[in-house]
Amino acid sequence: MGKFTHDFDRRGFLRAAAAGTVAIGAASVAGALPAAAQTLAPHAGPHGASLTIPKDAIGIQLYSVRDKVSQLGFRVVFEELSRMGYKEVEFAGYTQNTSILGRQITLQEIRTLLDDNGLRAIGSHIGIGAFRSNLQQELDNAQILGMPNIGTPSAPSDTQTVVAYQAAAEEFNHWGEAATARGLKLYQHNHWAEFAFAKDQPAVRLYDVFLENTDSAHVYLEMDVYWAFVGQFRYPGFDPAAYVRKHPYRYTLFHMKDGKTDPKAADGYDMTEFGAGDMRYQRFIHAIGPFGNHHGIWEQDTAPGTQPDPPGSLGAAQRSYTALADLLD
Repeated sequence: MGKFTHDFDRRGFLRAAAAGTVAIGAASVAGALPAAAQTLAPHAGPHGASLTIPKDAIGIQLYSVRDKVSQLGFRVVFEELSRMGYKEVEFAGYTQNTSILGRQITLQEIRTLLDDNGLRAIGSHIGIGAFRSNLQQELDNAQILGMPNIGTPSAPSDTQTVVAYQAAAEEFNHWGEAATARGLKLYQHNHWAEFAFAKDQPAVRLYDVFLENTDSAHVYLEMDVYWAFVGQFRYPGFDPAAYVRKHPYRYTLFHMKDGKTDPKAADGYDMTEFGAGDMRYQRFIHAIGPFGNHHGIWEQDTAPGTQPDPPGSLGAAQRSYTALADLLD
């Protein structure tokens, strides 16, 4: 029995007691959704529980294996990831070691390697400056790679005020409309700072300003679950899963990385391989509600090569895939 299955069984009574609360929240969300959306049926997880993170489409953020992309190139890395069972990849740049081909690889060549290995590009992290200066080219790149989403890991603004976040939301709405016109979804990926309170209005959480001022038809979210829980540790008073329950169709992607509780650390956790930490993912995936279709993407920010062998970051990718599959089984 895997780690997460054991965790589920051990806490079964507490979850059963809480199920009524979750169901009430889900019902209130359902009341606000179109009838067609309410008929979507998520797959069944442990003990028949409804999950909205599909096990058969587990993805990886390539930043997690950036050392191997640089050393070995996309071809070898894609072959290994496909062998492990990954189905989707999220890009963190489109370059590799130029000595592999004697020149820089093209986007069409990357697309061919994806197709050859049964992988799908699910999204990409682009610096916010590139959207400001080169929006249409970035959207072109996404279409060449066949990805349905394109996003940024940048905070909406480096200035932590309500006015700055409102202005940032206007920018994202503009970029999101351009993405929608091309059949793409623009998304923003959080770190912990977005959950801070505004410096000019200390009772207002910056993330709430961004959500309330972006158009849900054009701007989507990728919740990094680890950083959301770090944000909760640093700035208490919210529940990450509650955001997903309230906006189930805006959260198209999740970054699923793990951490070990460390009250002495500034973040409250030390990042580790998925399955090696104690973040309460069982509770999270059952609390987000039965609506939406959220792509689960493994990521580990820590420097490649620091993971136990064999073999460095690819070993971490294999172990984390196994733990994620166990969680979603």
